[in-house]
Amino acid sequence: MKLFKYLPVLAFAAFVGQSSAFSFARSEDAVAIAPPALDLPAEPGNLQTAVFAGGCFWGVQGVFQHVQGVKNAVSGYDGGAASTAEYEAVSGGDTGHAESVSVTYDPSKISYGKLLQIYFSVAHNPTELNRQGPDSGTQYRSAIFAQNADQQKVAQAYIAQLEAAKSFAKPIVTQVEMGKTFYPAEAYHQDFLTENPSYPYIVINDLPKVAQLKKLFPDQYRAEPVLVKNQ
Repeated sequence: MKLFKYLPVLAFAAFVGQSSAFSFARSEDAVAIAPPALDLPAEPGNLQTAVFAGGCFWGVQGVFQHVQGVKNAVSGYDGGAASTAEYEAVSGGDTGHAESVSVTYDPSKISYGKLLQIYFSVAHNPTELNRQGPDSGTQYRSAIFAQNADQQKVAQAYIAQLEAAKSFAKPIVTQVEMGKTFYPAEAYHQDFLTENPSYPYIVINDLPKVAQLKKLFPDQYRAEPVLVKNQ
């Protein structure tokens, strides 16, 4: 899929129309799940960071940009070295990086646990191993890059909670990783969903996620996204 994802819109549409063998995996429906039993306390005045990987960063970024309490959501790479933190290298699947999104949020308005709930419910499918929808490879893995031991504890406890409740039809494969560094992606990847709402990949795979966020989390949904270019 990564070979076709970045073709110009008209060329991409023509390719799909001419190829009977080519098909998209459609965006999956969100899953309504319980909030975490264990969460982090609110800390008014102190912005916090959470980093999530769940397939193509366009959709993950687009979801969190529509969440109340989120101050910024930046697409990038996490899990590998600084020297390979660029798209052409990461797309090879052997850098250790995952396409990720760094979410800066106000914990007095939204908790880390609520972000986790949105991540597992709406932003991606946590039961797909090294893939999401049409994209495959370790760079599309489901991973939480915990920023500290408290985030690690809450994330691991929530995964155990969801597994015990059999919230998903298949086992959760999400990894919780520590001690990694986030690197912002190239400028053309930032705000991609908002700036390219008619792009076929976005229409099929990512806009449904934003709609599902609005449906399942109306109290957390914001109509106007917070954009990187406005920071």
